[in-house]
Amino acid sequence: MSKNAPELRYGIKVTLPGGDTLSAPHLLGDDWASVRWFDTESARDEALAGMQRQPAYYRLGDSPSVQLEKVQQPAV
Repeated sequence: MSKNAPELRYGIKVTLPGGDTLSAPHLLGDDWASVRWFDTESARDEALAGMQRQPAYYRLGDSPSVQLEKVQQPAV
């Protein structure tokens, strides 16, 4: 990376799909989101792959109702 290029932070944004029961106002709300940040793009991609796997203790056919999205932004 050149001296003039800004350093980037790499993240995974976690949101709920529209109409999810956890988005009720008394629970997480419609605008709930969480971002997990990583130092490198490869660390982020590895974590994302793990988050996309079927959770070990879920019943077959059940899956988490979250949406995962790669994000990045300049480091502050």
